Amino acid sequence: MRCRDFERKLKNLGRYEVSTKTAGSHRKWINPKTNQGAAIPDWGSKDLKNGTLRGAIKQLGFSWDKFMAS
Repeated sequence: MRCRDFERKLKNLGRYEVSTKTAGSHRKWINPKTNQGAAIPDWGSKDLKNGTLRGAIKQLGFSWDKFMAS
């Protein structure tokens, strides 16, 4: 799954991106209900690895099944 698709699903689940003024290839996402955050790499058109996706989803406080259903 590409970063753009992953971000679209996160927005549908009510998570939002924190704007940062630093340069880099990672974007920080926050779960507003639990105030948990995760850094997601933005590799453009390359697919993110499943372990990276699952780790970020766990850090944001929801299950893989719920993420895939959105």
